[in-house]
Parts: sequence; C-alpha cells; structure tokens
Amino acid sequence: MDKKYILGVDGGNTKTDYFLFTNDGEFIDFYRDGTCSHERLSDSFDGSFRVMSKAIMKILEKNNLTVPDICAAVFGLAGVDTPYQKQKLEEVVTKIGFQNFRVVNDSFLGIKAVSEFGVCSICGTGTSAGGIDLKGNYLQVGGIGAIVGDEAGGSWLARRAIRQTFDALYRFDQKSLINQIVLDELQVNDKYYLMEAISERLGKRLVDLTKITKAVFECANQGDQVCIDLLKEMANNLARSAGGCVSNLELGDHPLVVLAGSVWVKGSNPTLVNEFKKLINQYTQKECNVIILTVPPATGAIIWALELASGSWPCDDLRNKVTNAVIEKLSSIEGNKC
Repeated sequence: MDKKYILGVDGGNTKTDYFLFTNDGEFIDFYRDGTCSHERLSDSFDGSFRVMSKAIMKILEKNNLTVPDICAAVFGLAGVDTPYQKQKLEEVVTKIGFQNFRVVNDSFLGIKAVSEFGVCSICGTGTSAGGIDLKGNYLQVGGIGAIVGDEAGGSWLARRAIRQTFDALYRFDQKSLINQIVLDELQVNDKYYLMEAISERLGKRLVDLTKITKAVFECANQGDQVCIDLLKEMANNLARSAGGCVSNLELGDHPLVVLAGSVWVKGSNPTLVNEFKKLINQYTQKECNVIILTVPPATGAIIWALELASGSWPCDDLRNKVTNAVIEKLSSIEGNKC
C-alpha cells in the first residue's frame, strides 16, 4: 500500500516551520522559512500564497511528492484572528491545491500538542487565547490588540516598563529598579530628554524590548514590588482572556489550560504563572489544570493533521513518536531543547 503523507505548518510573525510526515508518524522532512503572515507581508494575502506555495513546493519536490499526495494538512498561522482572515487564508490554502485541511490561529496548536481539547494562552512577543471544547467548538479571545484586552506579551511588558519609568519620574509613581535599566536602554542621562527618547528611539525600533522584558523578571527576582505588580497586571489580563475561553466553551470542571510562548516558558520569576493560576480559577469558578507547554507548538499541527487524516485522535505511541521527532529536528538546528 502506498504511503500517505501529512503536512503540519506553524507560521508565526517571524518564521514558518513546515513538517512533512507519513500518516504512521514517520518523519520525512522539514523546512524553515520566513514569515507567511499576511499582516507582515506587503502584498497581504497574495503574499501568504506566494510565500507558502513556494515553500511547500520546495519541500514536496525535494521528496518527489505533489500536493495531491498530502492526505491531510494543518496550518497554524499568526493573523487568523477573525472569520474574514480565516476565510481568506483558507482560500490561499485551497489555491495551493489542498483539499483536506484546517487553517487556525497558531494559539490552537498548543492545545493539540498535548490534548484533544482545552485552552491555550499564548504569551510570547504578543498574546492571544484559543480554545477547543468537548464538542469540537472553537473560540479565540484576543489577538487584534489592546482594544480586546491584548495587554500582555513581551512587547507590552517592555512598553509598560517604559511607561512606568516615565510615571516614576514625572507622574508621582513609585521608583523601581527597572527605571535605570529603561533609561540606559533609551540612552537617557538626563530625564529632561526622556520623552524625546521615547518618541524617537521607540518609534524607530531602536530599543531592545526583549532586554527590558527580561529585566522586569530579573528585578522581580530581587523583590522589586513595582516589577512584581507589573507581572501581576499582565497575569490578570492573560487570565481574563484565557478564562473567557474556558467560560464560553464546554470543557468540564477541570479544563486543561496550556501556557505557550517565550514569556510563559522562559520567564525567570514565578509571579506571572502563580498569579495566572490563582486568577483564572477565580474568574471561571473552576479548578483549571494549568501546564506550561514543554514541546514545540509545531507538534500540534502534525498531531492535528494525523487526527484529520484518520478521523480519530492519535494514540499515545503515535503522538510521542511525532513529538520526539520534532524535538530532535528543531534541537539540531537551534542548538538547544525546544
């Protein structure tokens, strides 16, 4: 019997990972490309088609395959935040030639990486929350900006620290260890020039926001109350969005909540996670099973494609086989555990 192949795609705002497997979990190939997000490409959805079709053709042709050889594919993509965006990207995937596929926001991959159902809270550079319930219903809360509560993520936290520094110097807020770190990063020696530096350097993306984000956690580790409160503020925003998924889906009394993204995974102070756990239980009035995702989100795309191909949730052995292959591949190119 001829082999059947599946494709799993994890497309973020910076890079896109394409994984090719057989439907029995055998790793075939991997290709990493730049972003395929319509929000980051100058030609929008046409750009998504241009970038994805080129990458997919490259990995398929390398293995003497064509699109019809793919029996199922899952695309977890940044920028799938509204029904319109989902429809347009489904049209892109259809135009490439796929028939049996799913296009979802990348926040959903964290769920499928570990479970058939649950909620995933993304906190990386940005934030969003997505959930899949026991009946297969989908819900996304957030992902389009502060107007819908996306006041979390590394970029937000760094900007919040800059705001706090300005408030501490000019608007009667409490002094913090983070203030001097922010001033140094903005190259400000005289507070008179702070607003100019914020306007010029931040506007021109000359500020290392990741450095400031990490510093907030490090200052919290030193007992700085201001930074501890900033982490609690972010935890509250994250809990309200993920909790909104829990409360508007049917997930039972002990719903799984997966935390994914660099800030969740790499944050050096426990305040963010601990406060989130407390608050999401308070908001939902449920005992949520909160875990940090320890496997690459791309695993979720492949496992989901396996589910789509067979019509049933893959067994533990098959999921573990896929997960181990993904970890091994990504570790080999990134030089560390994923």
